[in-house]
Amino acid sequence: MTEEQTADFSPRSSKTEKANREAFARVFSSSPIPPAELVYSQLSLYLSRQELSRMLTLSDLYRSHVLETNGSLFEFGTCYGRTAALLTNLRAIFEPYNFTRKLAVFDTFAGLAGCSAKDGTHESAQDGAYSSGAGYENHLAAVLRHHESEAPIAHIGKHEIVKGDAAQTLDAYLRRHPETIVALAYFDFDIYAPTKACLERLRPHLTRRSVLVFDQLNCPEYPGETVALAEVFGLGRCDIRRSPLTPWISYVVAGDLIG
Repeated sequence: MTEEQTADFSPRSSKTEKANREAFARVFSSSPIPPAELVYSQLSLYLSRQELSRMLTLSDLYRSHVLETNGSLFEFGTCYGRTAALLTNLRAIFEPYNFTRKLAVFDTFAGLAGCSAKDGTHESAQDGAYSSGAGYENHLAAVLRHHESEAPIAHIGKHEIVKGDAAQTLDAYLRRHPETIVALAYFDFDIYAPTKACLERLRPHLTRRSVLVFDQLNCPEYPGETVALAEVFGLGRCDIRRSPLTPWISYVVAGDLIG
Protein backbone atom coordinates (compact mmCIF):
# COMPACT_ATOMS: atom_id res chain seq x y z
CA MET A 1 0.00 0.00 0.00
CA THR A 2 1.59 3.31 -1.05
CA GLU A 3 1.36 6.64 0.74
CA GLU A 4 -1.28 7.86 -1.70
CA GLN A 5 -3.50 4.82 -1.35
CA THR A 6 -6.32 4.61 1.14
CA ALA A 7 -7.91 1.60 2.84
CA ASP A 8 -11.26 -0.10 3.12
CA PHE A 9 -13.66 2.15 5.05
CA SER A 10 -16.28 -0.61 5.33
CA PRO A 11 -14.46 -3.95 5.79
CA ARG A 12 -17.59 -5.71 7.04
CA SER A 13 -19.79 -4.73 4.10
CA SER A 14 -20.83 -7.45 1.69
CA LYS A 15 -19.97 -7.35 -2.00
CA THR A 16 -23.62 -6.58 -2.71
CA GLU A 17 -23.62 -3.64 -0.31
CA LYS A 18 -20.44 -2.25 -1.81
CA ALA A 19 -21.80 -2.62 -5.34
CA ASN A 20 -25.00 -0.84 -4.29
CA ARG A 21 -22.97 2.03 -2.87
CA GLU A 22 -20.85 2.33 -6.00
CA ALA A 23 -24.02 2.48 -8.06
CA PHE A 24 -25.49 5.11 -5.74
CA ALA A 25 -22.27 7.12 -5.97
CA ARG A 26 -22.83 7.26 -9.72
CA VAL A 27 -26.37 8.50 -9.08
CA PHE A 28 -24.95 11.21 -6.85
CA SER A 29 -22.26 12.24 -9.33
CA SER A 30 -24.92 12.62 -12.04
CA SER A 31 -27.29 14.65 -9.85
CA PRO A 32 -29.30 17.20 -11.86
CA ILE A 33 -29.48 19.50 -8.84
CA PRO A 34 -27.43 22.68 -9.38
CA PRO A 35 -24.13 22.33 -7.48
CA ALA A 36 -24.56 25.37 -5.24
CA GLU A 37 -28.04 24.24 -4.23
CA LEU A 38 -26.87 20.66 -3.77
CA VAL A 39 -24.13 21.69 -1.35
CA TYR A 40 -26.20 24.27 0.49
CA SER A 41 -29.54 22.58 1.05
CA GLN A 42 -30.00 19.22 -0.67
CA LEU A 43 -27.21 16.93 0.56
CA SER A 44 -29.59 15.16 2.94
CA LEU A 45 -31.19 13.64 -0.15
CA TYR A 46 -28.08 11.46 -0.48
CA LEU A 47 -27.15 11.08 3.19
CA SER A 48 -26.78 7.47 4.34
CA ARG A 49 -28.49 6.01 7.38
CA GLN A 50 -25.06 5.18 8.81
CA GLU A 51 -23.75 8.70 8.48
CA LEU A 52 -26.93 10.23 9.86
CA SER A 53 -26.75 7.97 12.91
CA ARG A 54 -23.16 9.10 13.47
CA MET A 55 -24.18 12.75 13.24
CA LEU A 56 -26.99 12.26 15.74
CA THR A 57 -24.62 10.50 18.14
CA LEU A 58 -22.10 13.33 18.06
CA SER A 59 -24.88 15.88 18.41
CA ASP A 60 -26.08 14.11 21.56
CA LEU A 61 -22.54 14.04 22.94
CA TYR A 62 -22.04 17.72 22.22
CA ARG A 63 -25.27 18.75 23.94
CA SER A 64 -24.77 16.44 26.91
CA HIS A 65 -21.05 16.85 27.58
CA VAL A 66 -19.66 19.94 25.87
CA LEU A 67 -22.11 22.83 26.17
CA GLU A 68 -21.71 23.43 29.90
CA THR A 69 -17.99 22.60 29.93
CA ASN A 70 -15.16 25.03 29.30
CA GLY A 71 -12.38 24.03 26.97
CA SER A 72 -11.42 23.14 23.42
CA LEU A 73 -12.33 20.41 20.97
CA PHE A 74 -9.71 18.01 19.64
CA GLU A 75 -9.81 15.50 16.82
CA PHE A 76 -6.97 13.00 16.56
CA GLY A 77 -7.05 11.41 13.12
CA THR A 78 -9.38 13.21 10.72
CA CYS A 79 -8.66 11.70 7.26
CA TYR A 80 -11.05 13.69 5.05
CA GLY A 81 -12.34 15.85 7.90
CA ARG A 82 -15.98 14.84 8.30
CA THR A 83 -15.80 14.90 12.12
CA ALA A 84 -13.98 18.23 12.12
CA ALA A 85 -16.67 19.73 9.88
CA LEU A 86 -19.43 18.26 12.02
CA LEU A 87 -17.92 19.62 15.25
CA THR A 88 -17.53 23.02 13.60
CA ASN A 89 -21.19 23.10 12.67
CA LEU A 90 -22.40 21.72 16.00
CA ARG A 91 -20.55 24.58 17.67
CA ALA A 92 -22.23 27.04 15.32
CA ILE A 93 -25.66 25.55 16.03
CA PHE A 94 -25.52 25.08 19.80
CA GLU A 95 -23.20 27.90 20.91
CA PRO A 96 -22.80 30.31 17.98
CA TYR A 97 -21.33 33.11 20.08
CA ASN A 98 -18.77 31.02 21.96
CA PHE A 99 -15.68 32.12 20.06
CA THR A 100 -13.46 30.58 22.75
CA ARG A 101 -14.44 27.01 21.76
CA LYS A 102 -11.49 26.25 19.50
CA LEU A 103 -11.07 23.09 17.43
CA ALA A 104 -7.65 21.49 16.91
CA VAL A 105 -7.38 18.82 14.22
CA PHE A 106 -4.38 16.47 14.14
CA ASP A 107 -3.46 14.20 11.25
CA THR A 108 -0.49 13.14 9.15
CA PHE A 109 -2.69 13.40 6.00
CA ALA A 110 -0.40 10.65 4.71
CA GLY A 111 -2.25 7.83 6.42
CA LEU A 112 -1.54 5.75 9.48
CA ALA A 113 1.93 6.16 10.98
CA GLY A 114 3.56 4.06 13.66
CA CYS A 115 1.79 0.71 13.24
CA SER A 116 3.18 -2.06 15.43
CA ALA A 117 2.44 -5.59 16.60
CA LYS A 118 -0.05 -4.14 19.08
CA ASP A 119 -2.22 -3.13 16.12
CA GLY A 120 -2.95 -6.66 14.96
CA THR A 121 -2.73 -8.12 11.49
CA HIS A 122 -5.62 -6.60 9.56
CA GLU A 123 -4.60 -5.55 6.05
CA SER A 124 -5.47 -1.90 6.73
CA ALA A 125 -3.44 -1.74 9.96
CA GLN A 126 -0.29 -0.61 8.19
CA ASP A 127 1.50 2.66 7.66
CA GLY A 128 0.04 4.71 4.83
CA ALA A 129 -3.51 3.34 5.09
CA TYR A 130 -6.23 5.99 5.01
CA SER A 131 -4.06 8.60 3.34
CA SER A 132 -6.12 11.60 2.31
CA GLY A 133 -3.66 12.56 -0.44
CA ALA A 134 -0.93 15.12 -0.91
CA GLY A 135 -1.98 18.62 0.11
CA TYR A 136 -5.40 17.57 1.37
CA GLU A 137 -5.00 19.68 4.51
CA ASN A 138 -5.34 22.78 2.30
CA HIS A 139 -8.70 21.59 1.01
CA LEU A 140 -9.88 20.81 4.53
CA ALA A 141 -8.79 24.25 5.72
CA ALA A 142 -10.88 25.86 2.97
CA VAL A 143 -13.90 23.76 3.95
CA LEU A 144 -13.62 24.65 7.64
CA ARG A 145 -13.14 28.33 6.83
CA HIS A 146 -16.33 28.24 4.78
CA HIS A 147 -18.31 26.62 7.58
CA GLU A 148 -17.03 29.22 10.02
CA SER A 149 -17.99 32.00 7.59
CA GLU A 150 -21.63 30.87 7.83
CA ALA A 151 -21.65 31.35 11.63
CA PRO A 152 -21.50 34.45 13.86
CA ILE A 153 -18.19 36.09 14.79
CA ALA A 154 -16.66 34.72 11.60
CA HIS A 155 -13.73 37.13 11.70
CA ILE A 156 -12.23 35.14 14.59
CA GLY A 157 -10.72 31.85 13.42
CA LYS A 158 -11.77 28.96 15.60
CA HIS A 159 -9.84 26.01 14.21
CA GLU A 160 -6.25 24.91 13.78
CA ILE A 161 -5.09 22.06 11.55
CA VAL A 162 -1.89 20.43 12.79
CA LYS A 163 -0.15 18.28 10.19
CA GLY A 164 2.29 15.56 11.18
CA ASP A 165 2.69 12.76 13.69
CA ALA A 166 0.59 13.88 16.64
CA ALA A 167 2.89 12.03 19.03
CA GLN A 168 5.30 14.91 18.30
CA THR A 169 3.07 17.77 17.13
CA LEU A 170 0.78 17.70 20.17
CA ASP A 171 3.72 18.59 22.41
CA ALA A 172 4.44 21.68 20.32
CA TYR A 173 0.74 22.60 20.26
CA LEU A 174 0.48 22.42 24.04
CA ARG A 175 3.60 24.55 24.43
CA ARG A 176 1.98 27.16 22.20
CA HIS A 177 -1.27 26.86 24.13
CA PRO A 178 -0.49 26.30 27.83
CA GLU A 179 -4.03 27.52 28.59
CA THR A 180 -5.47 24.36 27.04
CA ILE A 181 -8.42 22.68 28.73
CA VAL A 182 -9.98 19.69 26.99
CA ALA A 183 -13.74 19.76 26.62
CA LEU A 184 -13.91 16.90 24.10
CA ALA A 185 -11.21 14.82 22.44
CA TYR A 186 -12.18 12.51 19.59
CA PHE A 187 -9.73 9.67 18.95
CA ASP A 188 -9.80 8.15 15.48
CA PHE A 189 -6.15 7.21 14.96
CA ASP A 190 -7.15 3.51 14.85
CA ILE A 191 -3.73 2.45 16.13
CA TYR A 192 -1.82 2.12 19.38
CA ALA A 193 1.24 4.41 19.35
CA PRO A 194 -0.27 7.84 18.58
CA THR A 195 -3.37 7.08 20.66
CA LYS A 196 -1.28 6.27 23.73
CA ALA A 197 1.06 9.21 23.22
CA CYS A 198 -1.80 11.71 22.92
CA LEU A 199 -3.73 10.28 25.87
CA GLU A 200 -0.62 10.68 28.01
CA ARG A 201 0.06 14.24 26.84
CA LEU A 202 -3.55 15.36 27.28
CA ARG A 203 -3.90 13.96 30.77
CA PRO A 204 -2.73 17.15 32.58
CA HIS A 205 -5.27 19.15 30.55
CA LEU A 206 -8.32 17.07 31.47
CA THR A 207 -10.99 18.17 33.90
CA ARG A 208 -13.53 15.96 35.57
CA ARG A 209 -16.05 16.89 32.85
CA SER A 210 -13.78 16.39 29.84
CA VAL A 211 -15.07 13.66 27.54
CA LEU A 212 -12.86 11.28 25.57
CA VAL A 213 -14.54 9.80 22.51
CA PHE A 214 -13.21 6.72 20.72
CA ASP A 215 -13.99 5.29 17.31
CA GLN A 216 -12.39 1.83 17.57
CA LEU A 217 -12.68 0.51 21.12
CA ASN A 218 -13.25 -3.25 21.29
CA CYS A 219 -12.50 -3.43 17.56
CA PRO A 220 -10.81 -6.67 16.43
CA GLU A 221 -9.41 -5.08 13.26
CA TYR A 222 -7.77 -2.29 15.28
CA PRO A 223 -6.99 -3.53 18.80
CA GLY A 224 -4.37 -0.85 19.41
CA GLU A 225 -6.81 1.85 20.48
CA THR A 226 -8.17 -0.33 23.30
CA VAL A 227 -4.67 -1.39 24.34
CA ALA A 228 -3.60 2.26 24.54
CA LEU A 229 -6.57 3.23 26.72
CA ALA A 230 -5.94 0.24 28.99
CA GLU A 231 -2.25 1.10 29.43
CA VAL A 232 -2.79 4.81 30.13
CA PHE A 233 -5.84 4.73 32.38
CA GLY A 234 -6.73 1.08 33.02
CA LEU A 235 -9.98 -0.34 31.67
CA GLY A 236 -11.16 -1.05 35.21
CA ARG A 237 -11.37 2.71 35.84
CA CYS A 238 -13.29 3.42 32.65
CA ASP A 239 -17.05 3.72 32.66
CA ILE A 240 -17.25 3.18 28.90
CA ARG A 241 -20.54 4.33 27.43
CA ARG A 242 -21.98 4.22 23.95
CA SER A 243 -24.95 5.38 21.93
CA PRO A 244 -27.54 2.90 20.67
CA LEU A 245 -27.50 4.75 17.35
CA THR A 246 -24.13 3.59 16.08
CA PRO A 247 -22.04 0.50 16.84
CA TRP A 248 -18.57 2.01 17.19
CA ILE A 249 -18.57 5.40 18.88
CA SER A 250 -18.01 5.10 22.62
CA TYR A 251 -16.86 7.56 25.27
CA VAL A 252 -15.48 8.01 28.76
CA VAL A 253 -15.98 11.01 31.02
CA ALA A 254 -12.59 11.95 32.47
CA GLY A 255 -13.92 12.25 36.01
CA ASP A 256 -13.87 8.45 36.01
CA LEU A 257 -10.16 8.51 35.22
CA ILE A 258 -8.51 11.37 37.10
CA GLY A 259 -10.15 10.93 40.49
